[in-house]
Amino acid sequence: MCIFAKEVTVIKMEDPTKQEPAMPDGGVMPPEGEKKPHHSNAQLRVYSGIVYVAILLGFFALKIFMHRLFFDVLILLFAALGTFEMLRAFGDKMHRSQKVVAMMFALLVVIMYIVADILFTDILGVEFPSDGFIDARGRNYAPHVTLVVFIAGIAVIFGMLVFAPTKVSLESVGCTLIAYMYPSVFLVVMTVCNHLVHYSDVAICFVFIISPFADMFAYGVGKSLGKKFPMKMAPNVSPNKTVVGGLGGLLGGALGGVVVFFVYYGLCKCVHLTGFAQFTLTAPVFEWHDFIFFLGIGVLTSAFAQFGDLVESSFKRKLGIKDMGNLLPGHGGILDRIDSSLYASLIVAFIFVIRIMTNGIPA
Repeated sequence: MCIFAKEVTVIKMEDPTKQEPAMPDGGVMPPEGEKKPHHSNAQLRVYSGIVYVAILLGFFALKIFMHRLFFDVLILLFAALGTFEMLRAFGDKMHRSQKVVAMMFALLVVIMYIVADILFTDILGVEFPSDGFIDARGRNYAPHVTLVVFIAGIAVIFGMLVFAPTKVSLESVGCTLIAYMYPSVFLVVMTVCNHLVHYSDVAICFVFIISPFADMFAYGVGKSLGKKFPMKMAPNVSPNKTVVGGLGGLLGGALGGVVVFFVYYGLCKCVHLTGFAQFTLTAPVFEWHDFIFFLGIGVLTSAFAQFGDLVESSFKRKLGIKDMGNLLPGHGGILDRIDSSLYASLIVAFIFVIRIMTNGIPA
């Protein structure tokens, strides 16, 4: 006699009213079998932000106590990582050969300005005139050489339409040009800030201190007053940014200008490089007549920094991506971190070049 055993499937019904156990930070425990993440996104953002600031401070210390070339190395790293992120963001919109050309010339244009400026100023002894422009010793051709290399890059990118007509299109040429110029062209200007004759330290302080102050105040004010004053700054680009938040960013820029004033006169002007890694220290002397000047630069730099943030938001929206990369957890890529500093360097370089031309060498 055969006995047939019938399998019975038991389905365990879940209680719809049962809630998942809560986490101490207000989140929900992951389902059984899934690993709980070691750190929340906010914690990762804080940790990576601390690391980024520590790197900036380290390179800045090397700059003021040893030589400005150390900060050039950091700018060159920004160029390499930033260009890589742009090329990756465009994906298959470019041929591989176009990506190679864009990366090569993006680095070359930054390197060329650094090398040429060091050659003319440190080696050949070109100096800024002390009494008048007629007293200048020689001429610094670093901008000329850099411009030629930059245009050579554009020429090669255009020339690929001839050398690889089946692999290259007008659309891919446009994408290659964007990846070539952003962020490398802005980083050349940042390098100009690092090589300014008498305002190098303060220029770099403005570029990297104002931006985070503007971001923090824009976020804080926007979060607090955004519902009462909901007018959007650029609704089609970044819907969460409000005009009142932007005004908060300007306030943060003013406060950042105050911080730069005390950092510059309290630290940077006390260190006088006499050679490579050779310096003398003097007591701080605060020139209070410059206080309003620093305040104004802070506000203006904040405006440019916020615009730079919107420009990158436009790139990401057009490309359909959230972040440019994942190098800095919680922040995104390196471009997500330096986007506002890129535009800040434009106005900072312009202001201090004009000041040097009109006021000459500071006392």
